[in-house]
Formats: sequence, C-alpha cells, structure tokens
Amino acid sequence: MPPNEPEERKPSGKAERPTDVTTETLVADRSLGAVPVGWDADAAVTALYSAHYRSLVRLAVLLVRDVATAEEVVQDAFVAIHGAWRRLRDTDKALAYLRQSVVNRSRSVLRHRAVVEKYAPKGMPDAPSAENGAIGEFERSAVIEALRALPARQREALVLRYYGDLSEAQIADAMGISKGAVKSHTARGMAALRTTLEQLS
Repeated sequence: MPPNEPEERKPSGKAERPTDVTTETLVADRSLGAVPVGWDADAAVTALYSAHYRSLVRLAVLLVRDVATAEEVVQDAFVAIHGAWRRLRDTDKALAYLRQSVVNRSRSVLRHRAVVEKYAPKGMPDAPSAENGAIGEFERSAVIEALRALPARQREALVLRYYGDLSEAQIADAMGISKGAVKSHTARGMAALRTTLEQLS
C-alpha cells in the first residue's frame, strides 16, 4: 500500500456510508490529530498510514532483523486493520491495535524462520544481506547484537520500552501479557544486556 493513497475502491453510484465511529479522534496519538466522525476505513487507515508507517517499520526491523520483512509485516498489519475497521469498538485504540498486530506478526515470522533454519541443509554459505548500508551499520553495533541474543519476550519488551517509548500498560497490550510480566521481562533483559556489554568492554 503506497503512502498517502487509500486502497482502490469499487465504483458505486451511492454515497459512502459512514462507519461506526463514535469518537472525535481516531487514535490516542496527537501527531495524527482529530479525525471527524464518519470517516470510512479508507480515509482513516490512510491517515494512520501517513502518520505511523515509518515508525512501525523501524519497530518491526528491530524484531525481525531485516527491512524488507519488516515492511511486509507492517503492510499486512494495515491491511488487517482496514478489514477490521467496522468491527473496532474503540477507534481511539487503532494505533495500539497496529502495534499489537506488528508484534504478533513479527513473532510469526521468527517462528517460521526457526523452522526453516532447523530443516535447512547444513554447510550452506550464508546468503548476502539485502539490508541497506544504514541499517547494516546500525545492526553492527554491540548493543543491537546483544539485544538480538536475548530471548524473544525480553527483546520485545526492551524494544517497545526504550525504542517505542511505550508505557508498561501499552507494552502489555502490544505483547498480550500482564504489566507484571512486562516488568519481569524488562528487568531480566536489562540485566542480561549489562552482563553482555560488560564482557565486551
């Protein structure tokens, strides 16, 4: 889905029916601003896409480790929210829905990779990376390497907290766990990162 362009609509002679939007704003994120009541899925998702696509891709890159897959994950999340728009009970939580969708789809990608790697022929040379130079340089840093070595839940908690700047409640929603579990994963992840980085220094 290209930025700033809604999905292609089927021609219709009838006026567009408003969706079940019941609030004056679309998401609890001030960068998007207020969206008038009555906006349909195309208009609402286009606004969300313009405001949050890049930041969601950056979040996904830290979870799935490559740009192309991260873009696919985020685009799939936008397609899903477009299809579910009329069923959203609280459109103020649309951005939280997108974050949770990105996290869940990233988990699926990593599970699939683990299965593929398990049954891949041994001794094959690594395929060259398709990541661009900026991302490649970013990923070579000691912090990112240490972050990638963490268990998945600890890595997700730290990325959402320190990169996404989310609250414990928002992280709990995105990961589908309790706030207590968020605290536990964050504390253990930070302790493991410190240990790894101290060993490298």
